[in-house]
Amino acid sequence: MKVIATNRRAKYDYTILESLEAGIELKGSEVKSLREGKVSLKDSFAHIEKEEVFLSNLYIGPFSQSSDTKYDPLRMRKLLLHKREINRLAGKVAEKGMALIPLRLYFKRGLAKVELAIAKGKRAYDKREKIKKREVEREIKKVASFRSKDKITNHSF
Repeated sequence: MKVIATNRRAKYDYTILESLEAGIELKGSEVKSLREGKVSLKDSFAHIEKEEVFLSNLYIGPFSQSSDTKYDPLRMRKLLLHKREINRLAGKVAEKGMALIPLRLYFKRGLAKVELAIAKGKRAYDKREKIKKREVEREIKKVASFRSKDKITNHSF
């Protein structure tokens, strides 16, 4: 499995509840652009329309040697899922505050796949609380490592 791009911002802005793998419908030149790494998942999201799932705002840059002059790098791309998976996703996303977001884009056995997540948006205070907790843990580790070094240097042999 070769990871092409990851959505690092997703885990900061959302609480990930569940994830699943979906195929993605691409044109030939888009696959070549993916292999070159000309892709960005920033601000992309998935939505359900008429029992089909689409990925919006996924940027795939134009392939340098392509003859396609009318190429839209931000076009909507269809995701390939079974009907029962789409129905299950539709039920979960219908809840308030839930969203479908892509976590990463990768090649699996030569096929482009996207890892979709059912996520709940975080509030600003949740984000601040998480940052405070992380800083406190760092400070505790720092003090603990300082004390352990101090004990080692005070021993006389």
